[in-house]
Amino acid sequence: MSTRTKSRFAFVGQAFAILGAASAAASAIEGHRRPTDRSLRTLGIDPANFPSADRL
Repeated sequence: MSTRTKSRFAFVGQAFAILGAASAAASAIEGHRRPTDRSLRTLGIDPANFPSADRL
């Protein structure tokens, strides 16, 4: 498998990870919960700067 093919698979995998994290974070916000740190990091958000669950 060439390096170019591997990078295409990596791009597709990262795209699915971002979509999944966005969906999980949106569901948490709608349920008045704080998204997981992992979801926030995947979306490029620093978890320390995200408000706590009692402020949502």
